[in-house]
Amino acid sequence: MIELKDKVAIVTGGSRGIGRAVALALAKMGASLVVSARAYEKAEGVAEEARILGSEALAVKADVSDAHQVEGLVRSCLERFGRLDILVNNAGIAKDALILRMKDEDWNQVLDVNLKGAFYCIRAALKPMVKQRSGRIINIASVVGMIGNVGQANYVASKAGLVGLTKAAAREVATWRITVNAVAPGFITTDMTEALSEKVKQSILSQVPLQRFGSPEEVALVVCFLASDAAGYITGQVIHVNGGMWM
Repeated sequence: MIELKDKVAIVTGGSRGIGRAVALALAKMGASLVVSARAYEKAEGVAEEARILGSEALAVKADVSDAHQVEGLVRSCLERFGRLDILVNNAGIAKDALILRMKDEDWNQVLDVNLKGAFYCIRAALKPMVKQRSGRIINIASVVGMIGNVGQANYVASKAGLVGLTKAAAREVATWRITVNAVAPGFITTDMTEALSEKVKQSILSQVPLQRFGSPEEVALVVCFLASDAAGYITGQVIHVNGGMWM
């Protein structure tokens, strides 16, 4: 049994897709929540879903690429709940183009949100976690950070960098009984994959031994495990949820 009662979690990018599934799974397992997104109304919608499940939940508008907004996000969590036990760095964007055609601003923006944003969130979350001498940090990486992908040099670099950040942070904070791990989803059924043509979907599925896309809930359950006491001796690891696409 995964028990998260009396735990407090922040989920960035929590308004849809994997982030929403993670937030609601944490709520079902008893955690109190701060749901963060750039669009407050969407974050509040997920927070309300969590409340219906019996969780205390707060929605906070924050752009993780802005260090000041991240500090405000963590401050809002502490003011409401008095502690922070779990940080899920899920916020991410994609701005695809071949390297020869990629604009500087598209490279910078993806790295700013996906990698720098995770760094800002970890740095801010560590302050209360170190005082508590406990904490769980889970970063949402991607299978493409391991295998690469055409037209996504910025996204791939950000996710590969997130794996390195995970391992470095895990070594730094272990003495305070804080674990840092990453979950690397493969192709998951979200708005993004639903927009793909049938031809592209079949091309992707041909690379997946289990012959299907994953669900956001399957990713969320792995996150919940890593957030729980059951995973207390796991740190610096990347857990792959990709149907065997990369082994």
